[in-house]
Amino acid sequence: MPEVLLLCEYATLNGGERSMLSTLDGIRNAGYLPVVMAPPDGSLAEVLKARHIEHLPFTCYGHDGIRLPQPRLREELAQVLRKRRPGLLHANSLAMGRLSGPVAAELRMPSLVHLRDIVTLSAQAAADLNCHARLLAVSHATRDFHVAGGLDAERIHVLYNGVDLEQFRPRPPTGYLHRELGIPDGSPLIGVIGQLALRKGQDVLLRVAGLLAERLPNVHYLIVGTRHSNKDESRRFEDGLRAAALGSPAGRVHFLGVRGDVERLLNELALLVHPARQEPLGRVLLEAAAAGAAVVATDVGGTREIFPTHCDAARLVPPDDADALAAAILELLGSDSLRRRLAAAARRRAEEQFDVRAAVGGLLEHYRALA
Repeated sequence: MPEVLLLCEYATLNGGERSMLSTLDGIRNAGYLPVVMAPPDGSLAEVLKARHIEHLPFTCYGHDGIRLPQPRLREELAQVLRKRRPGLLHANSLAMGRLSGPVAAELRMPSLVHLRDIVTLSAQAAADLNCHARLLAVSHATRDFHVAGGLDAERIHVLYNGVDLEQFRPRPPTGYLHRELGIPDGSPLIGVIGQLALRKGQDVLLRVAGLLAERLPNVHYLIVGTRHSNKDESRRFEDGLRAAALGSPAGRVHFLGVRGDVERLLNELALLVHPARQEPLGRVLLEAAAAGAAVVATDVGGTREIFPTHCDAARLVPPDDADALAAAILELLGSDSLRRRLAAAARRRAEEQFDVRAAVGGLLEHYRALA
């Protein structure tokens, strides 16, 4: 059974880690042995242990939170690769792709990298990534951005992430969140799900909540997620969110932190709002579509690839435009039938394009091409 070594940077479970985890059963069922190289502790390590997936400890950061020197990390990785000799190295993020590209090339090891970010690359970073035989972009928007930035167009292929359409599916709401949070029955819930970070745009939704406080007196806003970065600007961003939540609409903004029930939580929402300033291919949008949730999202990155205009499966608005976001929220909350129509179209879109089985099948084709 050929071994696939998947290289991960972070100990947390964000979209990239969840997308990777969603493919592992399919990889294993196809005759590959997935082994994950990742930080020794944290939520990712816990899931790997629970699922009986071999986990090799690998730490990119010191106890002070500062990233370890690249040469040191590359030498540690090279030692593992020389010892294990996996059939394939799969870097699960752009940063891990940059780290591992020159190492894999020197060892003449088949390798690929997932490009899950839209960030500007230096010439050296592009050269490091181009050391991989294949680069998998999660959307055409991601691919186009990186080709323009110097990555080899011949090596980059688009492979959409997928979701489990049984885990995330339409269900009638039960009201359990209303009971948990002490929210009156019948009060619409608007949720935003994602890491607390400037890129995700939760501040825009809170600005809209203030603008609409009098027009939507019964709506409650749920902010699901946590801050992972310890940078000063990240701390200030979270502090700003919590300060804004103390204002208007007072008492109707709820910080829920990390949740293990997102597949059920989505079914309780009147709207899933995704006000991101950039998004290669938002996993929560795929999950919301599969769950049959009504969605308002910003038209950035790969989001229009999830919700093309002709499908009429969501409302897309410009980023950082509180007025447009407010108008879309008012439109959808004002029409139950419109929300149901968008939700049904979103579910069809997920079934047609974002089934995890299709994502696994596409990934296996790339694995086999490198064998």
